[in-house]
Amino acid sequence: MTEPFNAIVAHRDEDGTYRAGLEQVTLADLPDEDVLIDVDYSTLNFKDGLAVTGKGRICERFPMVCGIDLAGTVAQSRSPRFQPGDQVVVNGFGLSQSHFGGYSQRARVRSDFLVKLPDAFTTQQAMAIGTAGYTAMLCVLALERHDVVPGAGGEVLVTGAAGGVGSVAIAILAGLGHRVIAATGRPETHDYLRDLGAGDFVDRADLAKEPRPIGRERWAAAIDTVGSTTLANVLAQIAYGGTVAACGLAGGADLPASVLPFILRGVTLAGVDSVMAPMARREEAWARLANDLDRDKLAAMTRVEAMSRVPELAPAILKGEVRGRIVIDVNA
Repeated sequence: MTEPFNAIVAHRDEDGTYRAGLEQVTLADLPDEDVLIDVDYSTLNFKDGLAVTGKGRICERFPMVCGIDLAGTVAQSRSPRFQPGDQVVVNGFGLSQSHFGGYSQRARVRSDFLVKLPDAFTTQQAMAIGTAGYTAMLCVLALERHDVVPGAGGEVLVTGAAGGVGSVAIAILAGLGHRVIAATGRPETHDYLRDLGAGDFVDRADLAKEPRPIGRERWAAAIDTVGSTTLANVLAQIAYGGTVAACGLAGGADLPASVLPFILRGVTLAGVDSVMAPMARREEAWARLANDLDRDKLAAMTRVEAMSRVPELAPAILKGEVRGRIVIDVNA
């Protein structure tokens, strides 16, 4: 119970100072949940950047082990659903907020948070997907529930295209046969995005302008990771009967939009929550990822970093300086 291991832990001191960094903890420091996991990998998401830097009110209690994702192997289990040796993945469910997260070499997690990892994936690939890729798949499923399917006509826009959600969304949509338009403010990422399947590009600055109540119909559907003015502009330019799956707020939590796209064009705004999504939907998303996500494209968007680098990588993802997916090796 006293053998130490590494974790990224956030603290709020008595004077209100917020700090997060690499330190050693023991099993005695972990919560008494029913499954103990030897963690292999976590990942870096926008929300992780907020938690580690303290720039967002993510952690609800302290000390808190950061990291909203983990993948690893069950070491001990009091749950009949899981046995030692099972490979599992956890996304969201309050990790890094109300429950200790994945930036730790060992983790105790509630069994009802766990998804058995599909045989198609290694634990490293699972975290190359992570919450960002799993969210991208939830967005694709949301579009499909509103009849956005290949061959139905029109293009699908993806905002925040070079980020984690955007990269995986482009790879999935293109693989399914959609023509994908990527919105990005980084021209240097165009070749990268083309390789993932983007057919054309929109400058994100065009979507950051003051939105009109309704505009020219440009796209059949969209996946938006940005929110705020960008989402308002996207909604104003969706074609009749189209759908926007909204999953992020990198540009802000406000929505300065009009009702006109909804009442004149029948546009649907489909909210996508990855944190508390029900287990059946999670398992569906992971099964579809196993079937629909090209492994070569996943590898092309991924790099692996040591957990010790998380404090310096966290500000970079908040500034939009991270391309694709960063896997965090918690044992490096």
